[in-house]
Amino acid sequence: MPSKLWEKNYEMTSEIERFTVGRDREMDLYLAKYDVLGSMAHITMLQSIGLLEAGELKELLAQLREIYALCERGEFVIEEGVEDVHSQVELMLTRRLGDMGKKIHSGRSRNDQVLVDLKLFTRHQLKDIADDVKILFDELIAKSNQYKDVLMPGYTHLQIAMPSSFGLWFGAYAESLADDMLFLQAAWRMTNRNPLGSAAGYGSSFPLDRSMTTRLLGFDSMDYNVVYAQMGRGKTERNVAFAMATIAGTLAKLAFDACLFNSQNFSFVRLPKECTTGSSIMPHKKNPDVFELIRAKSNKIQALPQQVTLIMNNLPCGYFRDLQIIKEVFLPAFDELKDCLRMTAYIINRMTVDEHILDNPMYDTIFSVEEVNRLAAQGMPFRDAYKKVGLGIEAGDFTPDKNIHHTHEGSIGNLCNDRIQQMMDETIAGFHFERMINAERDLLV
Repeated sequence: MPSKLWEKNYEMTSEIERFTVGRDREMDLYLAKYDVLGSMAHITMLQSIGLLEAGELKELLAQLREIYALCERGEFVIEEGVEDVHSQVELMLTRRLGDMGKKIHSGRSRNDQVLVDLKLFTRHQLKDIADDVKILFDELIAKSNQYKDVLMPGYTHLQIAMPSSFGLWFGAYAESLADDMLFLQAAWRMTNRNPLGSAAGYGSSFPLDRSMTTRLLGFDSMDYNVVYAQMGRGKTERNVAFAMATIAGTLAKLAFDACLFNSQNFSFVRLPKECTTGSSIMPHKKNPDVFELIRAKSNKIQALPQQVTLIMNNLPCGYFRDLQIIKEVFLPAFDELKDCLRMTAYIINRMTVDEHILDNPMYDTIFSVEEVNRLAAQGMPFRDAYKKVGLGIEAGDFTPDKNIHHTHEGSIGNLCNDRIQQMMDETIAGFHFERMINAERDLLV
């Protein structure tokens, strides 16, 4: 059985090993290729400070590139008896290169290895999420522009309130995503800092060149203080979880609206039949299961920051094994959020709307505010106009004027979608994803 990186002259019992390893082998498969990238940068730096020969570096990099290719093909496995991804990579190098493979751990601890792995993994996931948010955003803006002149009821207290429009409804969720992207960018900036070289949280007596590994891995900067770098474990995940939860909150609200507006009592929107499911006994049913699941999954993601917080919130500085459990709730959450974003964009693209909702006289009273404002604009005091129109409604004498003339910024007649688009474009440009992509590409060639 392979030895552990920390093993000395005794072995733990099998039950203790089972409990302490937990789901780490499963979770570490998410991190495998990023562990390889971190190792490539680290050993390049080790050679620059004289801890590896140039020939050794060349051989190690060649083998690490092969292991990276295994990860890309989905063929990388963590063997039974091997504790984690770090141990597996070092074991594979040692089998192929002998003692040379053991040299890659100089100046590192598994603590800063997993920190850098998590950051490299997370920033890729954040890029994927940003890309998927942008796709959904574009669908919402397109629908907002397409249906900008189609009126619908607006609600307060679930009571019909004032005229709204599908331009406003679709556009509101687009702008919500533009704001959510700011939160995502903040999470990206805090994630995109290099912890490598902090070792177990107290630095190393080797003259490590942390600026070099920062540059090689395409980080914006490093976590400078080595104790703070270690304190970033859990904090990074919590910050990112809050950004994910913000996006999930937008999706959950949109999903609720879509389910409500698709119901026969509303019939404001129509989902394509191929995007609905049926009933086992009711042949007429076309259920919006996809939006219901998006709502549930999004609400689950909104609980993620609290899960991370409750695991880490009573820990002092330094490493503790508690932090291992964060992986189990954090790493799989990205795929769930991306799936929700992609499904929402898919259905929004195919959604159609009822263009004659307000022809129904049941909605006539929502034009009362328009009449109050018309009278006030003619010189009648607002409160008198309000009373006059209210009494007319009570007496059944109110006749609506359904010609809407809203022109101020962000209203029915002036959606400002071009400005919302500009907000989103400027935020996306501020990520500078190309630095990460170019740095990783250069390591792998």
